[in-house]
Amino acid sequence: MLSFGYWTSPSMWLVVVLVIVLFFGAPKLPQLFKGLGQATREFKEGIDEPETKKK
Repeated sequence: MLSFGYWTSPSMWLVVVLVIVLFFGAPKLPQLFKGLGQATREFKEGIDEPETKKK
């Protein structure tokens, strides 16, 4: 069974990055990470917004 420490090791992240490169291809990586950054930013903004009261 895999432990949490396995997922935080640098070698595991290297494997994850290699799989992403093989799956998406190197030319599409900038678009992929740009979209991921935008999604993360919008998610954080959504969390920071105060809840509006329903009428």
